[in-house]
Amino acid sequence: VSKLRRANVIFYNGLDLEGKMTDILKKLKRSKKHVYAITEWVNKSRLLKPEDFEGHYDPHLWFDVSLWSECVDAIVDGLGAYSHKDAVYFKSQGNAVKARLAGLHKWAAGRANEIPKDGRILITSHDAYNYFGRAYGFQVTGLQGISTVTEAGLKEMASLVDFIKKHKVKAIFVESSVSPAAIRRISQDAGVKIGGELFSDAMGTPGQMENGYDVGTYEGMIKHNLNTIVDALK
Repeated sequence: VSKLRRANVIFYNGLDLEGKMTDILKKLKRSKKHVYAITEWVNKSRLLKPEDFEGHYDPHLWFDVSLWSECVDAIVDGLGAYSHKDAVYFKSQGNAVKARLAGLHKWAAGRANEIPKDGRILITSHDAYNYFGRAYGFQVTGLQGISTVTEAGLKEMASLVDFIKKHKVKAIFVESSVSPAAIRRISQDAGVKIGGELFSDAMGTPGQMENGYDVGTYEGMIKHNLNTIVDALK
């Protein structure tokens, strides 16, 4: 909280991703600080509202690169409001970022298309990949819901094992920010391999290079996830 109070500009995801911290962020905004929930710039018609999330939007929209690109303007406007003299520079940089993200989205779609449509089944620890599935044509099934607070019960685990066997799923995936124990148990019970570790509510370590990209960056995280998924399911 003390770091937030000292900050000149604050950007956060929004859509309740930050949980209880949202109250602090909103209070700081009311005190006239430059505080922005970047997802407020996104067209609400493009947001997902899962039935099991108590009427809230799914906050994991960064997994659809084209959707995440809509948040760039929030950052451009926020920085421009803080430093008016640099507004033109921020606008130019924002356009460059959006162009780069358009290229990344095209690459991701092409990589996903290497898997036949009936083989695009993504099974992970929790439902963080719904936007990813919609954007790149995957049927997504998470062992637990959108929040990592709850844990899956035996009934959910047994149901997922049956689903894997029925659809002859080639691989399932653990996540870097969720305990892998349940997925490992399902892997054993269903006789399916673990295809690798995906980033969900986190990125990698900054400076950690993998096939020429830094997994500690947004673009590197997206490339790591797509390459891991495609290589395992092909």
